[in-house]
Amino acid sequence: MNREDTSLPPFALKPRLVPRIWGTRHLERWYPEAKLTEAVGEAWLSGDDCVALSGPLGGQTLREIFKAHAGAMMGAVGTNGAGSPLLIKIIFAEEKLSVQVHPDDGMARRKGGTRGKTECWYALEARSGAQVACGLRPGATREAIEASLKDNSLEEWLDVLPMSAGEMIFVPAGTVHAIWPGAVLLETQQNSDVTYRLYDYGRPRPLHIAESLEAMRFETNSGKVKPTALTDRELLVECAYFRIERMTVTGSTPYARLSDSEPTLNYLFRTSGAVSVTTQMGAEIPWPANTVLAVPARHEEFTLYSEMRAEVVRIVASVGDGKTTTRGA
Repeated sequence: MNREDTSLPPFALKPRLVPRIWGTRHLERWYPEAKLTEAVGEAWLSGDDCVALSGPLGGQTLREIFKAHAGAMMGAVGTNGAGSPLLIKIIFAEEKLSVQVHPDDGMARRKGGTRGKTECWYALEARSGAQVACGLRPGATREAIEASLKDNSLEEWLDVLPMSAGEMIFVPAGTVHAIWPGAVLLETQQNSDVTYRLYDYGRPRPLHIAESLEAMRFETNSGKVKPTALTDRELLVECAYFRIERMTVTGSTPYARLSDSEPTLNYLFRTSGAVSVTTQMGAEIPWPANTVLAVPARHEEFTLYSEMRAEVVRIVASVGDGKTTTRGA
């Protein structure tokens, strides 16, 4: 039953640790209770199979919550019948990921999927010299890219960017890109796991060269995004699918005071400090470190409290129409 008139309390989600051959075996600082038997590359914070940690929705997966409460979760924005529109991850890269490209909505649907994959990366931390590859250098052509795949020189065509903690990089669908070791990234993306590998450094995994060449765009509006100062927060990036803001919490702050747009699903991720969450009825909602707090569009009123000063990244969901994608300022 889809109970669209229900108001729901915010709830934290248990991360799902996903093994990747380029990942790490050392997540003690991020998830001290995790018992790793293989390298983990990603922590899925809002995956369809992530489970609500407490409250009346405790024990239910995000997929189940959306099935029962789609209207309450997304509000008037809707979901196009496709469940949660966003997937949020933390990326832990100890080796270079494949050079890859994601399809836009149109191509994804032609291939039988639901949505494409526009994403962005926010650096939670970065070592000196950390880099990522995002986009192609001027002068790149299909012929040049195909030739570089044969002689293993594709990296020469990649636009390589230094990465520092607190920086945001926008990666619209169609952008050739690669995450390299040195930074821990908070990735926000359309909820799709379709990746076309163009080059994989000799690893024994399938490549998707034809699909990559079809999906890639030689020019996109990818790259670093400078934050825009607003009255009580910073806008980090905005596109057809999500808006991401950075804010501080000091003392007691009713969440309603921070909401200034049409109600839709919000995700909160705490990057520093400790924050308690209390509903209007006085119930305390657990929000462990390195998890997201899901705030349904139709949510019970609640307050954020930090004794000192905490920094919070807010991710605001939108379904998008796939026709326009714009960077933040």
